[in-house]
Amino acid sequence: MKITVLGTGYVGLSTGVCLSQIGHHVTCMDIMEQKIEQLRKGISPIYEPGLEQLLATNMAAGRLHFTTSLSKALAAETEIIVIAVGTPQGDDGAADLSYLVQAAKDISPYLSPQTIIVIKSTVPVGTNDFIGKLIEDHCGFKVKMVSNPEFLRQGSAIEDTMKADRIIIGSEDVEAAGKIHEMYRPLNVPVLLTSTKSAEMIKYASNAFLATKISYINEIANLCEAVGADVTDVARGMGKDKRIGEAFLNAGIGYGGSCFPKDVKALLHTAGVNGVNFPLLQETIAINEYQRELLVTKALKRFGGLKGKKIAMLGLAFKPETDDMREAPSIPIAHGLTKLGANVIAYDPVATQNARRIIGETIKYAGSIDEAVFEADAVLIVTEWNEIKNIDVAEMAGKMKEPIIFDGRNCLPEEKIRNCVSVEYYPIGKPPIII
Repeated sequence: MKITVLGTGYVGLSTGVCLSQIGHHVTCMDIMEQKIEQLRKGISPIYEPGLEQLLATNMAAGRLHFTTSLSKALAAETEIIVIAVGTPQGDDGAADLSYLVQAAKDISPYLSPQTIIVIKSTVPVGTNDFIGKLIEDHCGFKVKMVSNPEFLRQGSAIEDTMKADRIIIGSEDVEAAGKIHEMYRPLNVPVLLTSTKSAEMIKYASNAFLATKISYINEIANLCEAVGADVTDVARGMGKDKRIGEAFLNAGIGYGGSCFPKDVKALLHTAGVNGVNFPLLQETIAINEYQRELLVTKALKRFGGLKGKKIAMLGLAFKPETDDMREAPSIPIAHGLTKLGANVIAYDPVATQNARRIIGETIKYAGSIDEAVFEADAVLIVTEWNEIKNIDVAEMAGKMKEPIIFDGRNCLPEEKIRNCVSVEYYPIGKPPIII
């Protein structure tokens, strides 16, 4: 099939590359010239394992193209247009649909009655109907709309596309839904056909549930600390129950990224607009906000004051295997530490450049773990990169002024801690280890 993808962010680029990988002819369009130039050279503008290899393979095969020209992207014989532009959070918590509205207006002159328009962007319930009517008002005929929400995790977007748990296709047009089903058939993964509004809701309901699960286990972790239990054991015991499952039961310093924070708030906004009280989501957000600054609270309790203390932060990205800093816990942690007078130095394998743009120069940035921890009064583990999980804890402790570690991801093995001559180790939701 001939497919055009509008937007080359995480969703659009991953989708376009994977569709070309399964044999379709894909043109990805974006208005950012520098990004498109990079992509034409086979350079990904985002850090995503496996992406650049697939870029090179499919461009060489002639199945994948990049352009800033809408007219070229929507040349004759384009069968499917996948809209994957951003829908950032607005000031009121609702999704900002301005990029989507503009894309709808821009494509209207190029459409035919046979063109299928797929909205892959995360959008509130009713958006497909709204966008469909907007396009029809511009082009003068009924258009085929399909809701096809994404469920990609940053850092594993390629695998999540090629080996998806499920594909959701929502449409009132049976023929259009069938064609999108056919588009995905080479992936050989389960497909669920629903109404448009159900498909839109599935996306928000899924992310909000996972965010709630994270906030729940973090509350359990805080209770475990108070009573002397170990949240790792508790989570393992809970997860063995098939009704609960093991995923998203890792206690830590809260969720972040481009999806969970904004999607939970967007669903809460939708509930409010429709007169539905949803206190569970309000608590999910409140718990996460508290959890994101928990390491600062722990450090302040341990030292009594942080003025003049050198604090090393290991990890800046909101999760490993990505350079994304959106809603990363490192942001409020850095601000909280500097506000209390600490001298903060941070290290991250790939996210430093993005962190500089968001956190700024109020903290220092190290080029290695060793540089960050040298003569540090304490280390805060913020992102569980493999490089950080595999560190020689005893060696690191020896480089520090005081061997005090606050592990926000519970990622250091206990045996490594106990191998130290002297250390104070403060995890989340379990008793500290003080040697």
